[in-house]
Amino acid sequence: MIRVVIADDHALVRTGFRLIVDSEPDMTVVGEAATGLAAVSLATAEHPDVVLMDIRMPVLDGIEATRRLGARADAGPRV
Repeated sequence: MIRVVIADDHALVRTGFRLIVDSEPDMTVVGEAATGLAAVSLATAEHPDVVLMDIRMPVLDGIEATRRLGARADAGPRV
């Protein structure tokens, strides 16, 4: 099972991606985040295989959030 975190500051976008991901038999959404900082925290806690990351988000943009996830000792999820 491929574990996915969705990070976007628009709830409607997150909902749409969740519907798409959850419709696949080998994929599941393990969490959603509305800010880059929340995405980093959620990915650290849930250990997803993939993070769907928006670039422009409040608190911490998706580019910096991606850098932080990629700098993890365990190489982190694919973003």
